[in-house]
Amino acid sequence: MPTFTYKTTVKGKTQTGEIEADNEQGARAKLKQKNIRVDSLKAKSSFFSLEIGGGGKKKQKITERDVVIFTRQFSTMVDAGLPLVQCLEILGKQSDNQTFGNIIMDVKNGIEQGANLSDSMRRHPKVWDALYCNLVEAGEAGGILDTILSRLAAYIEKSLALKKKVKSAMVYPGAIVTVAFVVVAFLMIFVIPAFATMFEGSGGELPGPTAIVMMVSNFFQNQWYVIIGGPILFAMIFKRVYATEKGKVEIDRIALKLPVFGMLIRKVSVAKFTRTLGTLLSSGVPLIDAMDICARTSGNKIVERAILNTIESIKEGETIAAPLSREDVFPPMVIQMIDVGESAGALDGMLIKIADFYDEEVDTAVEGLTALLEPMLMVFLGSVVGFIVVAMYLPIFKMGENF
Repeated sequence: MPTFTYKTTVKGKTQTGEIEADNEQGARAKLKQKNIRVDSLKAKSSFFSLEIGGGGKKKQKITERDVVIFTRQFSTMVDAGLPLVQCLEILGKQSDNQTFGNIIMDVKNGIEQGANLSDSMRRHPKVWDALYCNLVEAGEAGGILDTILSRLAAYIEKSLALKKKVKSAMVYPGAIVTVAFVVVAFLMIFVIPAFATMFEGSGGELPGPTAIVMMVSNFFQNQWYVIIGGPILFAMIFKRVYATEKGKVEIDRIALKLPVFGMLIRKVSVAKFTRTLGTLLSSGVPLIDAMDICARTSGNKIVERAILNTIESIKEGETIAAPLSREDVFPPMVIQMIDVGESAGALDGMLIKIADFYDEEVDTAVEGLTALLEPMLMVFLGSVVGFIVVAMYLPIFKMGENF
């Protein structure tokens, strides 16, 4: 009997296990009987043995843009009445990304062997996440797969746009800091030593600022390995700490409290949560299942814990708004709008409106952040270079006074 490995999330922690069954459907049925919610299920030895990106060729990276294009085209084909197998075969063969094309063909093979579309997709969680697969499953059950795929494409496009906004906010300050470091390093390694030779010949005592610059220059020349290795070591330690549950929680908590950036992260989290939940509910996914998916795809442990706590309260008979109000994550306006949406029986529509509003808020926050950082960084860079220049000319002025 084939063995299947599965992943599940229990109280925010990922757990793995194995189960024996005749096929994937049987494995899922057994896990369902044990009240185990499956995030991903993979056969150790079954007909799903296609080697992705085989032939000795290097695997191509599958981007979200690839998934968006696939989803849009898939939706159009299903709406036109083409059978699933034919749709997938066309999409697999015409894909510019060979790795993605092989995965699509693997999904097609699974359907031909009797698996559902959603179950076949779940075998590739790095391509189609829990949100995607659950929505596809809801579309299959409700006979509205084309509509669901269209909503998914719109959702992924919105998510991509949101990520681009956040990245644009980080690129500018990163570029300025990098340029500042390169300029300072050049001055310290190549320019300052020439002045140092000249000042040593004068025999006089150097002014305080000049002595500081000389000391920094010596450090750059003699302890360069610390300058290079320090950031690398910090990144390694950060990565290791963030890989632990406790470290991830503490870092995500600090991130939400950062000045300026913390508010941006909070707005992005609200936009992502409300859009994800609204999309799931409008597609017919049960509330508890939808909230569970939102928790697992939140990207922030503090937000995830808040949602998981809310799920427990909902199971005890509370509304969504009441337990969310007890968590110090979502703004009061969001909670009030959710409360209104619940009372009116139009929660999914209200959540999408909140997401649209916070998308605009992120736009405004990014523009404000860029406007704030630009003069601050320019002043910082100018101050550093100016201090170095003044420090180098102070001894020259002093020598001029002695003549």
